[in-house]
Amino acid sequence: MPAERLLPTTEAEDLLSLVREISREELAPHAAAAEEASAFPRDKFLLLGKSGLLGLPYPERFGGGEQPYEVYLQALEEIASAWMSVGVGLSVHVMSTYALAAFGSEEQRQRWLPDALGGSWLGGYALSESHAGSDAGALTTRAVRDGDEYVVDGTKAWITHGGVADFYTLMARTSDTGGKGISCFFTPGGSDGIEAAKPERKMGLTGSVTAQVSFTGVRLPADHRLGDEGDGLRIALSALDSGRLGISACAVGLAQAALDEAVAYAKQRTQFGRAIIDFQGLEFVLADMAAAVESARATYLAAARRRDLGLPFTRQAAIAKLVCTDAAMKVTTDAVQVLGGAGYTRDFPLERYMREAKVLQIFEGTNQIQRVVIGRELRR
Repeated sequence: MPAERLLPTTEAEDLLSLVREISREELAPHAAAAEEASAFPRDKFLLLGKSGLLGLPYPERFGGGEQPYEVYLQALEEIASAWMSVGVGLSVHVMSTYALAAFGSEEQRQRWLPDALGGSWLGGYALSESHAGSDAGALTTRAVRDGDEYVVDGTKAWITHGGVADFYTLMARTSDTGGKGISCFFTPGGSDGIEAAKPERKMGLTGSVTAQVSFTGVRLPADHRLGDEGDGLRIALSALDSGRLGISACAVGLAQAALDEAVAYAKQRTQFGRAIIDFQGLEFVLADMAAAVESARATYLAAARRRDLGLPFTRQAAIAKLVCTDAAMKVTTDAVQVLGGAGYTRDFPLERYMREAKVLQIFEGTNQIQRVVIGRELRR
């Protein structure tokens, strides 16, 4: 059942009603079959774009919804609850668009944002490399200035939408001064020299394409650089703060879906002449699951409200990512236990939810890295 929402405006309530309708009618009925077939649902992203949902937190004048992050994240939670691959894809797209929206020039934003926000384009975030995941400052993909262009060479790893993205927000080294030598580039996905490897064979989120992407002699006009040379790591980390809130909302959506499935099953499944939800041992498990979901939701919303007020939220975003994704892992695991043997089969979605939950503790910075971020913020 839909979680109760406390939304700031009537417009936001109407928006969430639209999101629930799309999630219920256009996403949820297709999720299981697409995940089973590892089919990438590009048509669903086109639908979200036409419905105005790919650019909710961005300015209206560029085609966005100009909604507070508090509202965007609740919409994202609903989508992830219906189909996790689509929710994560939406979160990654919004994060991939962030550098352009926040650090691009007025000309760059007018040139590229409408297509990125309107559904014509889907974005990918090209930061990680096989040896530079948690240590983003160690990346080796290089962009060398050649007149009015940059020539890019290197390979990015674990790229959501790798090979299907219409643009990548690419972080590449422009000098050898460590993290200060990284710059950010808006990179069209169809540029000569870009090639994606075979998609990774993952335990979950099989409907979401994840692949290595190689850049070989890719020539980018100098006006495709976002911000100044050397600003790339600052841009990347700023994007990750917001991206972690997106993953937090997705995690809560997944946990809510698992809780709903477990409660529904426990109400109709009988043992010893009683519905199993009436047994206190199981009732307490479900109560703890509900407490975890609502606590996690409150955590990401508190961080989002700080962001909306223009307050620092790096620590709160890391806490939300840590709390929400750990909650999703525990709630989905407990939900499988509630169903017993049935939960371990593919006749019910809970085994898929459990597999999907695991990666949430890994990407956008592992939960160990979140603890590093939180500790660092406490020391300041």
